[in-house]
Amino acid sequence: MVIRSDVRMDVTMTATQSGPDSAQKIPSPYSWVTIAWVAVLLAVCYAPVIGRLVSQWYNDQDMGHGFFVPVIAGYIAWQKRDQIAGKLPKPNWWGAALMFWAGLQLYLGTLGAELFTARTSLVISIIGAVLLMGGTEYVRVFSFPLFLLFFIVPIPAVIYNQITFPLQLLASRVAENAISALSIPIIREGNVLELASQKLDVVEACSGIRSLLTLTFLSLVYGYFCE
Repeated sequence: MVIRSDVRMDVTMTATQSGPDSAQKIPSPYSWVTIAWVAVLLAVCYAPVIGRLVSQWYNDQDMGHGFFVPVIAGYIAWQKRDQIAGKLPKPNWWGAALMFWAGLQLYLGTLGAELFTARTSLVISIIGAVLLMGGTEYVRVFSFPLFLLFFIVPIPAVIYNQITFPLQLLASRVAENAISALSIPIIREGNVLELASQKLDVVEACSGIRSLLTLTFLSLVYGYFCE
């Protein structure tokens, strides 16, 4: 039996095409090992800050939503992973500069006992790590869950008092006018309302800031999922 050379060539080409090259898998665009190492290093560096944050979330009724922010932000980021599945990381060294700034901010915040500065540096470090490892495209894809992380940081006491006290006075004036409209004698001194039988204090919780922070976070998440 005679085997033609063109037939042997076809068999050889078929065997070559079905070799190891055709079975080669497309590599993953990101390394889970690198992500895990960066997460561990950030957790070690910010362990005191994270510990105090969790303690305030538990003890401060205004920050009870803080427990849900990392979970929801992580879930949204996990949903977006398909958007970067076909995009190779393009590390941006501005991310390293951003992380350096966050480290300096953490150092200064620790020295000056300024909790807000130290806590916001945690979020800035996370953004810098994403920019350093993935590039600007990764930051763009994960921009919304990264923005949500700022809700884990309580409002500074100085700003909080500047906001709540005027709102307390506003709530006191509204209550005074409403009670006076009912022909009930009342005297207001600042945020204290004096009736004939009792005295009422309009406290900080009546300013609405407690509900405003939580409802702002929930409304953003609700708007995202219903988009």
